[in-house]
Amino acid sequence: MEVESSSLVERKRRRHGEKPVRKRACGNSRRVKLRVRAPSSSIQSLFMACRSVFKGPGTVPPPLDLDKIRFLLDKMSLEDVGLSSDMLLFKSRSSSNGTPRITCTTVYKCDNFSLCIFLLPPAGVIPLHNHPGMTVLSKLLVGSMHIKAYDWVDPVRVEENESPSTQLRLARLVVDSVFSAPCKSSILFPTAGGNIHRFTAITPCVVLDVLGPPYSNDDGRDCTYYKEHPYCHVQNDTSAGKDDHQKGWLEEIDIPKDLFHGVEYRGPQIIDDWHPN
Repeated sequence: MEVESSSLVERKRRRHGEKPVRKRACGNSRRVKLRVRAPSSSIQSLFMACRSVFKGPGTVPPPLDLDKIRFLLDKMSLEDVGLSSDMLLFKSRSSSNGTPRITCTTVYKCDNFSLCIFLLPPAGVIPLHNHPGMTVLSKLLVGSMHIKAYDWVDPVRVEENESPSTQLRLARLVVDSVFSAPCKSSILFPTAGGNIHRFTAITPCVVLDVLGPPYSNDDGRDCTYYKEHPYCHVQNDTSAGKDDHQKGWLEEIDIPKDLFHGVEYRGPQIIDDWHPN
């Protein structure tokens, strides 16, 4: 018996007005259009809040807007950035001068803000440094660290005869305390709140920073490091003011070498182009 080919059968069916038979694929044959939903991760929520709050260089978000970011930061944990306490996070190689190196990674960066993570081994130090024209929120995710922070004393420029050296600038101590996780996140402003600060890790520490806007050499927001000197009166003035212990002279120094070790961020990814419907 002669067997007709499948193509011949289909042609005969079309001549008699029959609809062609379509082969069904394995599984569900219906095409389902998936709707992209809002990412539910904590780091994505933080990103969305930062994108809404930070408006670019030269702007400082209002306190209520910053509280939205702070609220999200206060609830974040190591797991929210893809880390865990049992990981060997802090066995970074020491730098050439024997100081433990700081591991850092950038979660996200744009012109308006950046999200960064710093991992400090015990005794790790990020020296006194500034954040020019920047609003910064810091969240200690794990560990205990000593934080010392200064703001410049007004006026911005100290008279020459008031300073023991023209290379020194007078600053007022704002924070000098030990913080242990879990604790509230902190906020510093371009001219207040401890814009110049130092981190010293007592135990292994992880810090999540939100910087708005981020550092930028091209835009005059370069990071400057400082060495502190005790405050003392000049011109043979032996009288001590009641707040003299809250002051100090800061001297600009060269950028420490081999301080940071950069790694690729491997935590939950941020979807940059997602927009709510």
